[in-house]
Amino acid sequence: MSAGGRETRKRPAFESPARLVSPVGFDPTMKRPASTLAGVVLVYLRVLAGALWLVALWLDHALLADADLKIEGITLTAEDRILVLIVVTVGMGIFLLADAVLGSLILRGRNTPRVIVMIFSTLSICSAFTAWWVQEEDVHLETTLLTVAFDILILLALSSRNSAAYARRFERR
Repeated sequence: MSAGGRETRKRPAFESPARLVSPVGFDPTMKRPASTLAGVVLVYLRVLAGALWLVALWLDHALLADADLKIEGITLTAEDRILVLIVVTVGMGIFLLADAVLGSLILRGRNTPRVIVMIFSTLSICSAFTAWWVQEEDVHLETTLLTVAFDILILLALSSRNSAAYARRFERR
């Protein structure tokens, strides 16, 4: 028994999938749980980290110009390298903007953006593992380790029962 007179039960280590996907109660007045807020803050931090990475890339684009970039035997000129930098910046900027919008929608209690962010985080973690395993890519604090850490924490926060219930609180089952 807890101090409030309610009986608290410990959650088992393993639960059946049927119990995990069981419907949540219809509760449109449910308050936003801390796990959802933490997940959104982590999504925004991931956006900020990506933006800082882009700024660092632009500030040190001489590093890109000095790099020996070859695409199937074709040597890139300085103009081509700048074009690559612009394409990477625009692509990454679009992705970061979409991530920020998804974070805002999660904060409002939408379920589909929550699932999209969790799927992306899963794919990101799997791609980092695959790069490490197959290509023997090094894991660095400022790159891979930081993104994988954000992705794992986002998954933990947004996959919680409270976050799922909050995102699905308007569903009638």
